[in-house]
Amino acid sequence: MVLSSEKTPVLLIRGLLRESRHWLHFPALLSEKLQRPVFTLDLPGCGALYKEKSAASVPALRKQLQQQWAQRYPDYQGQAVHLVAISMGGMLALDWALTAPEQVKSVVLINSSSAGLNPFWQRLLPGNYLKVLLCLLAGPLQREELIWQMTVNSPVQPDVLKQWQQWAIENPVSRINALRQLWAASRFRFKQSPPCRLKVFTSKNDQLVSSECSLALAEKLQAPLFIHQTAGHDLPMDAADWLIEQLGS
Repeated sequence: MVLSSEKTPVLLIRGLLRESRHWLHFPALLSEKLQRPVFTLDLPGCGALYKEKSAASVPALRKQLQQQWAQRYPDYQGQAVHLVAISMGGMLALDWALTAPEQVKSVVLINSSSAGLNPFWQRLLPGNYLKVLLCLLAGPLQREELIWQMTVNSPVQPDVLKQWQQWAIENPVSRINALRQLWAASRFRFKQSPPCRLKVFTSKNDQLVSSECSLALAEKLQAPLFIHQTAGHDLPMDAADWLIEQLGS
């Protein structure tokens, strides 16, 4: 992120089946490091909006996100924002920067991907196919255990996993919304580079999405690439301090 002199806000965007609370302490730590406001939003179908219908395409999901941003944070309308986005969130961020460039100061992509740049078996590594199916069929306790296995390389933190499970009980993502988001992510195709500053981050040891996807994105976007050697797909979970340091440099 190349920070401007004014206190441009940062908006964090999560991916499939995740909600704002899954950032844990990352927003507060990032805000302290950057000395600027850091905000989060839930996609329809997730978190506080779990009862709402999720769109089934990235452009439609991006419109839902833009509308929510305008409604929840009216004081920041008319001011460009830094987007920091992980996985499917990165697809939304790219689409946002392309369709409304005046609204986006910079984009940071974390372990994201695009159809057309990499084959499907790199965008979702084969070892996860059964686990993804089980996630759609399982109850909230087992589903969150499976998501941890796929996305986090750090040893299981029982207190954090229990939090995840509790949130899944409180704000359950319906199977139809999960499928709609999966369908949207699978069809996303990179078109062109947005006219803003870009950074790409990847986890070399990502067990869910091959790091080759981020390499391809960085090359296509002509953006600098930052690689963490041991973290999993959820880079903010596995290496928050490292990521914040890179974002603030």
